[in-house]
Amino acid sequence: MSESGPVNWDLPEPFTMTIDVRDADTDRLGHANNVVYVRWLEDISWQHIDSLGMTWELHEKTGKAMAITRTEIDYLASANAGDRLVLGTWLTGFDGRFRSARQFQLVRESDGKTLVRAVSTHACVSMKSQRPSRMPAEYTEILGGAMVPGGRGFDTTP
Repeated sequence: MSESGPVNWDLPEPFTMTIDVRDADTDRLGHANNVVYVRWLEDISWQHIDSLGMTWELHEKTGKAMAITRTEIDYLASANAGDRLVLGTWLTGFDGRFRSARQFQLVRESDGKTLVRAVSTHACVSMKSQRPSRMPAEYTEILGGAMVPGGRGFDTTP
């Protein structure tokens, strides 16, 4: 993966997405803008659940979707235009009814350095009302089967 060897992932077997940082991704400081990181997290989340069979067609059929309720991002080092990055994600929390959580790790390919760690939490909502709603059985099966133990899940602080 990199000249320094394989990536030291926080958890085993991440779902990954490769990112080439473009000039348009950078801000006045010359590094990737914080808004771009959020877009990358969303992009890989959709790719991951789609790969598990939780496709947009299934969302439309069930009338339910997982809406982000919280995103926590730790920016550890900057990414710059021309960098090639690998973003990994895992499903790390699932209550079997309403909520799920996902963990992320963003690594620069050239040196294996972790640039970002993040966690997002999600709640099942009705696509029609946008209100919380119990997960359909299909989501429970998909998300429950994809859970990775040992990661950061739900924030339990008040």
